[in-house]
Amino acid sequence: MKVSDYMSSAVVTANLGDGLRQTHLRMQEHSIRHMPVVDEHEALVGIVSDRDLRRPDTVDVGPHKVDAFRLDDAQHVDAVMTGCPDTVTPNTPLNVALGLFVKHGYGALPVVGRGRRPVAMLSVYDMLRAFQDSGTA
Repeated sequence: MKVSDYMSSAVVTANLGDGLRQTHLRMQEHSIRHMPVVDEHEALVGIVSDRDLRRPDTVDVGPHKVDAFRLDDAQHVDAVMTGCPDTVTPNTPLNVALGLFVKHGYGALPVVGRGRRPVAMLSVYDMLRAFQDSGTA
């Protein structure tokens, strides 16, 4: 089995300068939890999750102190995204992708094509469907 057998090809991307609120609303609109971040050439440069938007690392300051965080567009995606994420291609064997999920605890992996352009996403739920279809579930 290959990644292309289970990937979600309706990929929605964010740009580096997109505001956090704008990105959050786009995720809600498309019912997704992970979004590839692309540069001006549409090449993958990062990934942002709903968790990144709900509580970015920049909120915690000092021991036991939490600054107030407001989800607005004054802060941009590039401030909270994970840069240089691991990726797979449509032809990557599914067991290789599974190894990345298990090793790193990912919730999703960007699927890239030529020029590191995102063509799909592969989520934990996609992997669960593959496991179910394998007949070993």
